[in-house]
Amino acid sequence: MDVVGASGTRQGVADEHGSRVKQQFEQFLDEFQEDDVSLYKEAVHKIVREETSTIYVNEEHLADYSPELAQDIQKEHYRLIPYLREGLRSFVLGLHEEYGTDDKDQPRAFVVSFFNASNKARIRDLTTSMIGMLVSIRGTVVRTSAVHPELLSGTFQCDECKTIIKDVEQQFRYTEPRQCRSEACGNRSNWKLVLDQSKFVDFQKVRVQESSEEIPSGSMPRSIDIVLRHEAVELAKAGDCSVFTGTLVVVPDVSQLSSAGGRAQMNTRGPQRTEGYSSEGVTGLKALGVRDLTYKMLFMAGSVAPAEKKSGAINVRDESATSESVVAELSESQRQELVEMKDDPKVYEKLAQSIAPTIFGHEEIKKGILLMLLGGVHKGTGDGIKLRGDINVCIVGDPATSKSQFLKYVAQFVPRAVYTSGKASTAAGLTAAVVKDEDSNEFMIEAGAMMLADNGICCIDEFDKMDQHDQVAIHEAMEQQTISITKAGIQATLNARTSVLAAANPVNGRYDRGKSLRANVNMTGPIMSRFDLFFVVIDELNEVNDYNIARHITNIHRFQDAAVDPPYSMEQLQRYIKFARTLTPKITTPSEKVMVSEYTKLRQSDASSLTKSSYRITVRQLESMIRLSEALARLHCDDEIKVEYVKEAALLLRKSVVHVVSEDVELELDEEDDGGLEPSEHGDDDDDDQDGKGDGKGGDLDDQPSSAAQGQSSEADPSQRKSVSISYEKYTAIATMLIHFLRSHEETAAEDDEGLSSEDVVTWYTNTKEESIETEAQLDEEIKLCRMVLNRMIHTDNVLLELSAALEDDDELTEGPDGKKVLIVHPNYVDA
Repeated sequence: MDVVGASGTRQGVADEHGSRVKQQFEQFLDEFQEDDVSLYKEAVHKIVREETSTIYVNEEHLADYSPELAQDIQKEHYRLIPYLREGLRSFVLGLHEEYGTDDKDQPRAFVVSFFNASNKARIRDLTTSMIGMLVSIRGTVVRTSAVHPELLSGTFQCDECKTIIKDVEQQFRYTEPRQCRSEACGNRSNWKLVLDQSKFVDFQKVRVQESSEEIPSGSMPRSIDIVLRHEAVELAKAGDCSVFTGTLVVVPDVSQLSSAGGRAQMNTRGPQRTEGYSSEGVTGLKALGVRDLTYKMLFMAGSVAPAEKKSGAINVRDESATSESVVAELSESQRQELVEMKDDPKVYEKLAQSIAPTIFGHEEIKKGILLMLLGGVHKGTGDGIKLRGDINVCIVGDPATSKSQFLKYVAQFVPRAVYTSGKASTAAGLTAAVVKDEDSNEFMIEAGAMMLADNGICCIDEFDKMDQHDQVAIHEAMEQQTISITKAGIQATLNARTSVLAAANPVNGRYDRGKSLRANVNMTGPIMSRFDLFFVVIDELNEVNDYNIARHITNIHRFQDAAVDPPYSMEQLQRYIKFARTLTPKITTPSEKVMVSEYTKLRQSDASSLTKSSYRITVRQLESMIRLSEALARLHCDDEIKVEYVKEAALLLRKSVVHVVSEDVELELDEEDDGGLEPSEHGDDDDDDQDGKGDGKGGDLDDQPSSAAQGQSSEADPSQRKSVSISYEKYTAIATMLIHFLRSHEETAAEDDEGLSSEDVVTWYTNTKEESIETEAQLDEEIKLCRMVLNRMIHTDNVLLELSAALEDDDELTEGPDGKKVLIVHPNYVDA
């Protein structure tokens, strides 16, 4: 596919311009220095040591040395390639003469690869005016082929006279000699390729699609096939955003010629009459029939380099980076800045505040996203099982609560991040698809969103709108972090080592606090268990918050970036996270005990009637706690996981799993009820009248006729009943205290002890609150609150049983109306 393979193959008039460029380029390699160092002499020594053949030339160096030479190479790059290679060969042989031949005593081919080209173009701007020029393009790799051998120049043997014809240039297809060179032989078609004397190179074709920020509004993304050769193969992987430097060429579209269908224009009217016509018929394409000859553009890239996003110049998820390599890349001021950030006692809060600074509030979500960016430690067992280290986060919330803004921020923050929408994505689009190559008709794997985000983050918006069978397709990718494909003769397991950040809306548009998380979101249980953290954002009416949010938004529109002042800039945040991700903190014995204890509490609370968990706590939540603890240790640049990290991780996990689905608890008690929590006797229908009684002016509890007479009016006026709403956490805390007190008393009480009544429990509770009670009014409030909680625990939650203390013949406590009533914990209750 080259213009020429070596100088010996060019015959006819010498190209004076090419020869001059060759001499100037050789002088440039010999004379150019930077900081008194001959860069390209050192590069030659390196390729000799590593036994490679490609030298990489920075075009900026070429422009500084000779602008005219750089201009000539840029305008006529394809035509000058053989002369540049000849100049490189002369330069290498001048330094290492023994390196001129390979192991087969054949002349070694050297390759010149340019990078950092000044002529940059978008994929959709590539036109025929750029053919043959040196240009660089930027895009995302969506498909790669296998590495194949390509015939660069062939040596053929005539089957009739055995004449050898060397260095037959291959012009974008398998090209045989036109005619045997022997004067006595007129062979034009019978040739044999001599493999051991022909020149082959590694060849790979990749499909590159223009980046999302370069696509104009309303346009489809453009793509182009790129040819990689020599040592450039396997440098571009599916999902990489890379810069390719090379030249644009035009080749016949052979796939259209050989494909069946509409482009073939054969005569199907029956047998053709040959009288009066040439027996040759249509020459040139007679074997294919009369068809339209079309062409397509290819980009022949000499170098591949990772692209830097506008707002994500630092790859925070570089798995090959080490602590030493990251520190070596930093300047002295940046190193000092990193140490100051690490030693700051409030680094956790400040880093969280620096996440998405244009979004007001949502501190818990920002902490979760920060830990997702830091991630846990990837591990592997002795039998080859890999343990996931990436953290998956799901944000569920009402409309207009900045869910998509978080996803957009993360997609810009991480260079290898993919943003997609669940409704517009299929199972193949999220994982991988098997497609047929147009040229070779071979099946190839085309990467989906999860593969493109390998070693990155996959942001999926409108996750709840995804079809159920599409959600099933990412089960394996979210937990095992692999994608298995068995179709069209391809059986492969592909890597999808990515964190998933998803956003979902509630089923009915607004989050219903009276329902569980699973009932509010259109997700299956297996998918929900694969998310480490769930955050629920509820749009509640709050005058202070509404004012602050409105003021923040108006300032953003008015002052743009000047309206926010985060503790750390995005670049500082990226540098810190990149360094922290190189650490591998270890679990200590104390932290292990706390992990087991916290996980046991989560499991027990899930089985308790006091807890309304969104889904059953499984071992995955224990692994989530471990990953969050490791991320917190990385955040503090600690080599060991401390107990406080585990407790913070457990708190985050408990909030995301339990807290978000817990509604406030309504407690009811008569306004005038000053002591008795004893309910009416079983079967007594006057209980409702008692509860509804009261005019707010100090009625008598024993005044039953008055209560009955006013029953209708009291039902019509529910304000007569005292109703108190407390948070679920406060109710659980009080209930747990009372349960522990009753159980400890049962264990230590003497045999003749009659037990504790409700008033005994209230007295004990107020005694424990004695230090926080300052006024008599506060004492009355605590007494009433304790009675309300006891009332609910007895009659609603059935956690406590109220039994009669009268002894029967069997000397056991029995339920009944007579005697003192004592409280005991239900035998089937499991302590949380």
